[in-house]
Amino acid sequence: MRIIAGPCQHEGLGQSAEIARECKRVCDKYGILYTFKASYDKANRTSVDGIRGVGIKNTMRDFMSLKATALNVWTLTDIHTVEEVKYIEKNYKSAVDVYQIPAFLCRQTDLIRAAVDTGKIVNIKKGQFLAPWDMAGVLGKTTGAKDVWITERGTSFGYNTLVVDFTGIQYMLDHFENVVFDVTHSVQKPGGQGNSSGGNREYVPRLARAAAAMGVNNFFLEVHPDPDNAPSDGPNMLKLDDFEDVVKQIKVTYDAAKNWSWL
Repeated sequence: MRIIAGPCQHEGLGQSAEIARECKRVCDKYGILYTFKASYDKANRTSVDGIRGVGIKNTMRDFMSLKATALNVWTLTDIHTVEEVKYIEKNYKSAVDVYQIPAFLCRQTDLIRAAVDTGKIVNIKKGQFLAPWDMAGVLGKTTGAKDVWITERGTSFGYNTLVVDFTGIQYMLDHFENVVFDVTHSVQKPGGQGNSSGGNREYVPRLARAAAAMGVNNFFLEVHPDPDNAPSDGPNMLKLDDFEDVVKQIKVTYDAAKNWSWL
C-alpha cells in the first residue's frame, strides 16, 4: 500500500517539512509506503487572480532540502511542459522521484514521453473528461517507462461537482496496474465558489473506505495544517490533524476486504 500526501501548493520549506514529517510518521506506523507531493505552479486555477505557487526554482530547492534531511521521502510534483521537465532534470535531477501528469494534460504525448524518458516513475491523472477504458490509449504512450501509476480523481458531468464512478475504478483495477484513488480531488467542486473551487472534505473518509473495500491500495490525499486558509484547494483538502484517522480507516478497511473471496 502507498499513500501520496502533501499540500496542494508548496508554500515554504517549514510547512512542507511539517506535513511530510507527520504523514511519514503515520504511514510508517501503519506499514504504508509514503510519497510527499506538492506543486510548484498551479497552472489551472479557476481565476486569473488565483495564487499559483512559489515557482519551480524555489520548490525544487526545498525538495532537495527535504530529501537531504532525516525524512528522506520520495517526492512527487506536477509538470506542465517539456521545458519544465528538462529544467528539473538539468538543475535539480535528484529533487523529484515521481513526475505527475495533470488530468487536463493526460493526453499530451510529448509531455508524457518527456516524463518517461527521465527514467523516473510517472503518475498520470485520468482526465475528468475520459472514460476509464480511454486510459489504455494514454498508457500506450508510456512504452519503456520505469513504472506508471494511473490516478482516478472523479469525472465531470458538466456541473460544479466531480462524481466518482466506482464501476470505473473496478474496470481500472481489472485492466491496469498501480491504480491510485485521489480522494480529495474527488470531493472537489471545480469553480464551485465562483472565482475558486469548492469541495466537501467531510466526504473524504467515506470515499476512502469505499475504495479500500474494493481493493484499491494506493491513495492520493492533499493535506494542510490550515486548509481553510490555504492558497488553493482548501475546501477539499484534509486537515493534517485528521490524516492519521483517515489512514487508519483505509488500512483497517483494506485489510478486512482482503479476506473477502471476490478480491
